[in-house]
Amino acid sequence: MGVISVNGASSSDGVSLVQHAIQAVNDHIRTQKLRVGDSLPGEAHFATTLGVSRAVMREAFGALAALRLIDVGNGRKPRVSAIDGSVIATSLDHAVSTAQITVPEVWDVRRTIEARTAALAATSRTDAEAQRIVELAQAMERDAHDRPTMTRHDIAFHEAIARASHNVLFVQIVSSFGPLMEVAVPAAWDTRIGDEQRRSTLERHHAVAQAILNRDPAAAVAAMDAHFDASIDSLLKASLAKEPHNGD
Repeated sequence: MGVISVNGASSSDGVSLVQHAIQAVNDHIRTQKLRVGDSLPGEAHFATTLGVSRAVMREAFGALAALRLIDVGNGRKPRVSAIDGSVIATSLDHAVSTAQITVPEVWDVRRTIEARTAALAATSRTDAEAQRIVELAQAMERDAHDRPTMTRHDIAFHEAIARASHNVLFVQIVSSFGPLMEVAVPAAWDTRIGDEQRRSTLERHHAVAQAILNRDPAAAVAAMDAHFDASIDSLLKASLAKEPHNGD
């Protein structure tokens, strides 16, 4: 392939052309001040403007769609997408599965983030949001013997707190932890032997919910910290239980 200039930058390979095309689309979104749901010009427009092939633009649009930056569909123009935490979730899952980070490390980061969301929820929540958080804590207790259902309630509980913080970025970040929670919550629950330990876990969720209901940010942070202290300890126990023993 010959050298082609894209916005003043020359390239002699297809990968670089795609990268330039991706940047050009991003630049268009920013310079035109497009918002979620706004339409973008199609592949043909960008191909002509940039002097690249339709194949290059098709690959660029596909990459942007995979990153959830644009929404493409047959028979209509591409549109600007809303922020989507699933991209973060995919990256986290990859990092954990390839041993770049551990689940306890993720949970340590979660602790910092969710202590803040709990504090914000306690001050910013609506009555309906507070009630939903309380109901999810109650649902966890009600369905404690149904592990998959209880896990879904647990994930929804933390996401409801993030929504009550009224910070969109926190909502997306907390939602991105969902796939890991689907695995880690049951694993941690398995380390809680006996009714007393499991009851304490449920009570910690109730304490967070009650603090948010009472509009008490300090109590919400303290309750969330206590919850994560216990959760990280349980995850460490679960990790150690999976390690091979050498006859010790």
